[in-house]
Amino acid sequence: MRPSFGAGWRRLLAFRLWLQEKTGGSEVHATLFGAGFVGLLGGLSSILFRRAIEFFQLHLVGEGGNLVVAAAGLSWQMRLAIPVVGGVLAGCVLHYGLRLLNYKSSTDYMEAISLGNGVVRVRATLIKSLSSLFTIASGGAIGREGPMVQLSAMLASVTGRRFGLPVPRLRLLVACGAAAGIASTYNAPIAGALFVAEIVLGTIAMESFGPLVFASVIATVTVRELWNGAPAYAIPGYQLVSIWELAPYLLLGVATGLLGPVFLSILKTGERLFATLGGNIPLRMAVGGFIVGLLSLAAPAVWGNGYDVVSAILHREPLESALLPPSALWQGVFLLLVLKVVATAATAGSGAVGGIFTPTICVGAAIGYLFGYPVHLLWPATTASADAYALVGMGCFLAATTRAPIMAILMLFEMTLDYAIVLPLMLACVAAFYVAQGTGGESIYAEAMRRKKALAPDPRLATLRVGDLMKPNPPHIGERSHFGDAARFFVSNRFNYLYVTDGTNRFRGAISLHDMKPFLHDAEVAELALALDVMQEEFPLLTPAHTLSEAMEHFGRHDGERLPVVFAVDDPVLLGSLSKRDLLLAMADYAK
Repeated sequence: MRPSFGAGWRRLLAFRLWLQEKTGGSEVHATLFGAGFVGLLGGLSSILFRRAIEFFQLHLVGEGGNLVVAAAGLSWQMRLAIPVVGGVLAGCVLHYGLRLLNYKSSTDYMEAISLGNGVVRVRATLIKSLSSLFTIASGGAIGREGPMVQLSAMLASVTGRRFGLPVPRLRLLVACGAAAGIASTYNAPIAGALFVAEIVLGTIAMESFGPLVFASVIATVTVRELWNGAPAYAIPGYQLVSIWELAPYLLLGVATGLLGPVFLSILKTGERLFATLGGNIPLRMAVGGFIVGLLSLAAPAVWGNGYDVVSAILHREPLESALLPPSALWQGVFLLLVLKVVATAATAGSGAVGGIFTPTICVGAAIGYLFGYPVHLLWPATTASADAYALVGMGCFLAATTRAPIMAILMLFEMTLDYAIVLPLMLACVAAFYVAQGTGGESIYAEAMRRKKALAPDPRLATLRVGDLMKPNPPHIGERSHFGDAARFFVSNRFNYLYVTDGTNRFRGAISLHDMKPFLHDAEVAELALALDVMQEEFPLLTPAHTLSEAMEHFGRHDGERLPVVFAVDDPVLLGSLSKRDLLLAMADYAK
């Protein structure tokens, strides 16, 4: 029986045509929608993780607020014991949890994006996050951003796999999840997108950067509405006192560029020393917790990721409170700097799950303060106070360790919302980047990625073919199908082309959305038309054996976003379709 194609369907198809003509409807919209959804999930997971930290901290320390203040109020016995207990619990969760799942290691988000297939394991991520909660809540000197980003990336991976995304697009969606995690952690959407683009993806091409920004913005809005909309660091106003002050800021960039690799070397030394304890993870983390507890007897501020220390340094007034050692101002900051570096190396080196991004910011603030203190003493009329140098030190030390100066500049600006500091910040960050790069060392993430890459198979994209990227079973209709069948497809799907096959599934042609337009004004002709009356017979075809370069040449002669993949040109059995976006993402990955 011939399907009816009434006025209602014609109006819907006319609207679909109008929408496509006005917006250029394409897969970009679907990608942005997916990025926005992942951003929402990332923001919500960030809030839940913060709540979990408060809960665990309340039961481990007895107070769910400021961790450093809580540590200062504890007896020396408890200050020493709590990090040890937290380390044992974190190590047991990690060791027995992964062994129960029969995982020797788990895929982190950087590996899933850069080296893997976009799959981030759910149970392994949850186990690592639980382990991280024990470490963070018990005073471990490590950042909460690591597990928050991992959780967000895991949710993105699950979403992408649920919708059957091909590997290049799944990797992009996981990258969107990572950007959402960074943005929601620091309330910094631009820096969140740039962090993933610069450090993980290695490109800021709009094919990938646009969705990263979209996810970061949605995640930030979610956190601001449901948690806290204030900047990460509330700071007093700063200004560039004199144009000549750019010179000491430039020297600060050089100093942090030299000290950045030293800091990374200390972290590596910590890893090597803890490796001598063998594979007993609970023991290693207990030792790491003991070192943190021991250091906290001299300065409670070594507990935690360093956020409270940075706030104290930037505001000056609280520096003489229990947050810092009870000694002279700059001597106290220097002592805290040394202890904080050792505590971070001990926590991270023991194998604790967490990030070192925030501890790096803390170290940079202390270095900047110690640099600016004598500068302001020598030239008080033409230089800002030491806390201004602490703020710039945060950014340039981040640039020196991550080798991502643009991200560092924008992150510090977003975290403080202070435009007056941008000029010296830009100068110092660029100087720190070039000096650190000149040392020949690697960034804070490069060595970990290199080790992962050495263990992973090398899927050289030069050897990939269209068959590796195509999506099987594309939408198609038979050549004897009626016009109404094609119309219903375009109304209910976002694709702009519908393939036509014969009774043996051989490709006969394609119907574009615009091919339907002439039939909308003649209902009688539309009722009689068949697919073979509307389709374009001349249409570019790909085969599974085509290289990516050859596929790109075919797309250069076609304005659509997908091309059909057939068994062979002389035997065009329809096998699948290839998306231009998937092709571009794969080629961008190869170009890194």
